[in-house]
Amino acid sequence: MSSKKRRSSKAQPQSKSSLLTVLGIGVIVIVAAIIVGAIASSNGTQKVSSATLRSGLISPAEYMAQFSAVKHLLLDVRTVGEFQSGHIPGAANIPVDELSQRLAEVPKDIPVVLYCRSGNRSAYAARILRSAGYEMVYDLGGLIKWQAQGYPIQR
Repeated sequence: MSSKKRRSSKAQPQSKSSLLTVLGIGVIVIVAAIIVGAIASSNGTQKVSSATLRSGLISPAEYMAQFSAVKHLLLDVRTVGEFQSGHIPGAANIPVDELSQRLAEVPKDIPVVLYCRSGNRSAYAARILRSAGYEMVYDLGGLIKWQAQGYPIQR
């Protein structure tokens, strides 16, 4: 019986040692994840400023400053004819009337920046996307304001 007690008493320090090893590895994994996140953030995958995140509304100047180095989808929600008459360079076009049926074309893992002519349809499109589970939705408003501030359009 005494040999059984000796074995169990010897097993205890080993289990504490194992527990400490597992905890140490866990801490290393967490620190590595933080470092990888910081590196990814510095490589153009960073998020938009907290002020922009709160409102969801961005000005043309904020768009140029915040999204020039960030992968995103710039989405014109006007009609095809309006889009063809002039749009922001790099924009894709899904008319707001078709957006609900074409959600598969809109990625959820990158920011989506919306605009229309005056800002009404882009606000409606933002509501559609948010209610469909999109979290990174930003409303640039209207092309009218974009042009009035001297930013280019593509024809």
